Order: sequence, then C-alpha cells, then structure tokens
Amino acid sequence: MLRSIRNSTARRNLGYLSCGTGNPIDDCWRCDSDWHNNRQRLADCGIGFGRNAIGGRDGKIYVVTDAGDDDPVNPRKGTLRHAVIQDEPLWIIFKRDMVITLSQELIMNSFKTIDGRGANVHIANGACITIQYVTNVIIHGLHIHDCRPTGNAMVRSSPSHYGWRTMADGDAVSIFGASHVWVDHCSLSNCADGLVDAIMGSTAITVSNNYFTHHNEVMLLGHSDSYLKDKAMQVTIAFNHFGEGLIQRMPRCRHGYFHVVNNDYTHWEMYAIGGSAEPTINSQGNRYLAPTNPFAKE
Repeated sequence: MLRSIRNSTARRNLGYLSCGTGNPIDDCWRCDSDWHNNRQRLADCGIGFGRNAIGGRDGKIYVVTDAGDDDPVNPRKGTLRHAVIQDEPLWIIFKRDMVITLSQELIMNSFKTIDGRGANVHIANGACITIQYVTNVIIHGLHIHDCRPTGNAMVRSSPSHYGWRTMADGDAVSIFGASHVWVDHCSLSNCADGLVDAIMGSTAITVSNNYFTHHNEVMLLGHSDSYLKDKAMQVTIAFNHFGEGLIQRMPRCRHGYFHVVNNDYTHWEMYAIGGSAEPTINSQGNRYLAPTNPFAKE
C-alpha cells in the first residue's frame, strides 16, 4: 500500500510542485498560490483506495449562496441541498462563511465535490451527509458536528426523485453502498452515531487529513459480521488526527482490507483500532499516545 500511495502521486507528476511537507495531498495543491482559480485540480490529489474519486472535477462550479434548508423536497436554488441533488457533475463552493443546519439528511448525487476551502463552513445541529448508492464524491474542508437523528420525512435525492426516509442514525458522513469516496481535511465531532461510517458494500474510500474529536464510536467500516459483501471493501485511513475526547472505533473494521497509515492517535479512552469477521488491517507509521488512566482501557 505504501507503494500504492507513491504511485498515486507519481502518476500525476507532482514532484516539481512539492512544498516539502511530506503530505502528498497537501503538496499537490497548496503549493499553487492560484489554487482558488483552479479548484478542480484537487481531484487529482487523492491517495489510497479512494484516489480515483473525481467528484465534480469535470463539471461546472456551483456557488452556494443560501445557508437555508427549509424544504428538503423542493430546495431553493443556491442552497447546498439544491446543489448536491443535481444529476450533472458539480464542484460546489461557498460564497461566504456559513452555518448550515439541515432539516433532513443531505442525500448526495454522484459526481459531486463539496469544497469548503476559502470559507468557514459548518454543517451542524441537524442532519448531516448521506452518500448512498452513488459514486465519485469528494467532501473537503467542512466542519461537521453535532449531527442529530432525523427522518420519517420525504427527502429529494435527485431532480426527478424524492422519497420517504426512515430515521437516520445521526452520522456525520454515512457511506452506504457507495464507491470512489474521498473525505479530506474536515473536522468532525460530537454526533449522535458515527463520524464516518461506511457499510453495505461500500468500497474505494479514502479518509485523510481529518481532525476527529469528542466522540464515542468514531468510525465503523463494515455493516455486520454476517454481511459478507463487505469482504470487497477497501479503505485507506491516512494523515488523520484522532484527538481529544475520543473513546473507540478509530476505525472498527469488518471483513475488508483497511490501510491505516500515518495517523496520530492521542489519548483514546477504550481502544484505537479494532476489528472482527477476519478483516485485514495494515497499520503503518501511526503514532499512538495511550491514555494514562488504566481504567479507561479495554
């Protein structure tokens, strides 16, 4: 897998732009002082199993101007919900700093990037992001926190379809039967269920450069011990900081192949990485700073 990460950067011929940080994702785009005029280049900076997620790279820029979410069936143009449900590829950015409180799950359509760079964007105190049965989604640079269970409501998932949603768990990012997903440079904390959960046959996922804090069950990868389709799951967890106030599941893995590389773990309360149902967990180059309380260990 280290070879895979090297290959994913080498194939883009990025050496001449290296800022020397040692982080191949950041060295890929941050070195360009004009990055804000070439935002979609970020899609060429992925590493690991989710490196081929292109999001909305080949589409237009969509600027979110309205932080509201009053009607999840008929969202207003200019809202985040209106952007993510469209059928065509879109690279979604924000006109200004925003706190977006979603009334129901934000159901992503395929080939979308939510790019928070240049603005301070919080998705908080309501529903959060669902990536279900779609492909090629990039989530970058958001603060996602205090997500709550919602549901038993009609929610639109595309311009031509809306339907009844049962109760959602309250994950920050729920990946369900999806592929080619990249979650990068987000801060995630204090949600009702998981911060990033990938289940039901999801695969080709990278979770990188995120900051996780103040949460119990951080990351679940694999639906259940009996769901054998998750044997094909492949996930890269790289360059994340698992910080203060975390208890367990960083990640908790089932069945698939998981490369956990160059992450920083500080003061978890129960355990850092766990698994069942014969997963393959390749842990490389991580720093583990265990809790000092002997009673806060499993």
